[in-house]
Amino acid sequence: MAVSYHVRSNSFPSRQHPQAAHVDEQLNRLRSSEAASSSSSSSICQRLSSLQDLHDSLDKMLRLPITHTTLSQQQIEKLLDGSIKILDLCNIAKNGLSQMKESLKEIQSIVRRKRGDLSAEVKKYLASRKLLKKSFQIVLKNFKACQNKNNNAESLAVFGEAETVTVALFESLFSFMSGSKACGKWSLVSMMMSQNKVTCEDEANEFTRVDLEFQSEKSLKVEDVQILESCIQDLEDGIESLSKSLIKYRVSILNM
Repeated sequence: MAVSYHVRSNSFPSRQHPQAAHVDEQLNRLRSSEAASSSSSSSICQRLSSLQDLHDSLDKMLRLPITHTTLSQQQIEKLLDGSIKILDLCNIAKNGLSQMKESLKEIQSIVRRKRGDLSAEVKKYLASRKLLKKSFQIVLKNFKACQNKNNNAESLAVFGEAETVTVALFESLFSFMSGSKACGKWSLVSMMMSQNKVTCEDEANEFTRVDLEFQSEKSLKVEDVQILESCIQDLEDGIESLSKSLIKYRVSILNM
């Protein structure tokens, strides 16, 4: 169903505004990419870029005079509440990625220098990963509970839909960062069996592949750690760009 932005006004015809039509197209593309995209770092980075463009367009919509006359104070407060919660998701993701990146650098430093307690640092990394997975689940559960209480008024439809696809992206991102659930269930004994190990590695993303190597403690590949670091950097850059667009979007709401 197309997302519309209809306004009843004597000075403005009751039809979809051109800027809203553009946003509608962006939302349709994001929904299509969400349904068709694979769980890969490149697809998630592309969706982050598309979300940045979407919020830049929403920012332009908020600057329209007709938007100022359409939204009530209560609706503006709902947009403010939604925007700050999404920024919180950005910060949670950035903090998690930064924490993992620092741990990986320390592990690589120990491997290069051949000095230090590698086993202890790896255990620290895996324990941190476990805590992050739990925090991601709690954050998304709480956010979705709040979302279900939001007003679905027609004038808020396009903004509500944007919030929905944004949260869906973070759900995919947190799931990706948590690693493959199927691989995560392999026992250490199963992972050491060649057939199961190959199957799991084939399904693993960059995070899971390194997790498995750290858990086995016998097959650490420095190149896989470097690939994960590169993946983390790409995700950090995408989230940072989205955060900047969200801040501009939030400022426009505050100016209303």
